Amino acid sequence: MVNITRRGALGMATAAAGSLILPRFSIAQADNRPSITIAVQKISNTNTLDTLREQSNVGQRIFNSSLWEGLIGLNWLSGLTARPELATEWRRIDDKTVELKLRQGVKFHNGAELTAEDVAFSFSKERMFGNTQPNAGKTIYVNDTNPIRNQGKDLPPEVPATARRIWPALQGVEIVDKYTVRFVNGSSDVTMEGRLSVAASAIASRRGWEDAKSYLDWARAPITTGPYRVSDFKPDTYLIYEAHDEYWGGRPPLKQIRFVEVPEVASRVNGLLSGEYQFACDIPPDQIAGIEKNAAFEVQGGTIPNHRETVFDKNHPQLIDPRIRRAFTHAIDRQAIVESLWAGRTTVPAGLQWDFYGDMFVKGWSVPEYNPDMARQLLKEANYKGDAIPYRLLDNYYTNQTATAQILVEMWNQVGLNVEIAVKENWQAILEKTPTRAVRDWSSTAGFNDPVSSIIANHGPNGQQQQVGEWTNAEMNTLSTFLETSTDRAKRHDAFARMLQICEREDPAYTVLHQNAVFTGKPKALKWKAASAFAMDFRPGNWA
Repeated sequence: MVNITRRGALGMATAAAGSLILPRFSIAQADNRPSITIAVQKISNTNTLDTLREQSNVGQRIFNSSLWEGLIGLNWLSGLTARPELATEWRRIDDKTVELKLRQGVKFHNGAELTAEDVAFSFSKERMFGNTQPNAGKTIYVNDTNPIRNQGKDLPPEVPATARRIWPALQGVEIVDKYTVRFVNGSSDVTMEGRLSVAASAIASRRGWEDAKSYLDWARAPITTGPYRVSDFKPDTYLIYEAHDEYWGGRPPLKQIRFVEVPEVASRVNGLLSGEYQFACDIPPDQIAGIEKNAAFEVQGGTIPNHRETVFDKNHPQLIDPRIRRAFTHAIDRQAIVESLWAGRTTVPAGLQWDFYGDMFVKGWSVPEYNPDMARQLLKEANYKGDAIPYRLLDNYYTNQTATAQILVEMWNQVGLNVEIAVKENWQAILEKTPTRAVRDWSSTAGFNDPVSSIIANHGPNGQQQQVGEWTNAEMNTLSTFLETSTDRAKRHDAFARMLQICEREDPAYTVLHQNAVFTGKPKALKWKAASAFAMDFRPGNWA
């Protein structure tokens, strides 16, 4: 093999100038692909692009299908079913082991080829787990700060905490050969394939990590395999992607994607109609008719596998007694919220579960009934004296969030609950552990078709609610470990049913409000289809 230096290559190019032999993508070649601008209410809560830090709805929108990819992907446009992505095939070795064959010829944004070394690195202590050990059922506590200020490669504590939430018992990744890996668990787990499909299991370039000066430098421009790569990122302002033309799935149809942060709904709508933005996200249902009055525009979207919740900190003096939390749940007329704020475009689900759970779905279960008299009786039994209970929320981070909160407070007040809204600037302030942390807004996504992806991921031993110290329940944690390690589907179903009973009735950790829905405005002329998720797919095949 002959090594060619840069100087030698320039010399050869000069000698060959008369023949005008040009590379496939020359500097002079015109790029007529369109560039688009997408108005969003928020780009990233953590001001990073790390899927293990940015565990959010807005993160799914900017990550999935554009920047990050996993070994197993999801069909975003057809039922969110599993599909080969960076792995072409996989098989079970046993209840603890999954073997995957990597797609060959995949290029990272830095030009390096994807190999088993990158997969092993992506699930290493260095990148993912830190000093944590595979130990199902043990909570990893985190604080409420944004710990990304260090100048080294130390992982923020939220990263290994999230890693053990997704992979509580993963022992490691074995390299079989350059294009074959085995995921080895410390206990049986029927959901390993599902865990591989979530954003937190996406693959990063080992060389890209090594070349970065610090964790923060890396986390704001991670080197991945997606069809678009980071061109510029100014937190709280904009994020710009440019096409990754060596993408394994074909040349991306867009030259550039620009996400801009536009918190006000009216500004997003006006910018869409004026042509400043090609897409306006998080459109409330009451704005849809106004947009579609203009025949040149349409609004796409609908329900997604995400439920809106309110969450309790049962350590607050007014919430220690579960009867008071139960009163909260019975004071809510959820259907009235769906009809008044969502124009009937979403539904009240059967608790924290989804139909696509299949045989794990608990039939006959429902959210707590709307029963104001029962709520008042529970407050009387608990000897509640009317002391103030703070309710923390962001200003319309969720669609209709502020309006929903105002309706909820009125419903709670009608049964005697003295609830006071406290609007906070960011999630760090929402989660801050102070005497005023009591009730807050949240949502729960089902990352794949099993309850471990939702009720355990959010409310189990290493769910965020327990990691920040808001709530815990010993039986719930024991059942979580059982659900994550058992291979008996009937017994797993029964365990999940009991978990719903604990978390939604006996010792409320949360209460589900309604299924979430996402609506996106766009010109009809743009031939693009919205996913049944927050994710926006701009890969080849979804742009004409």
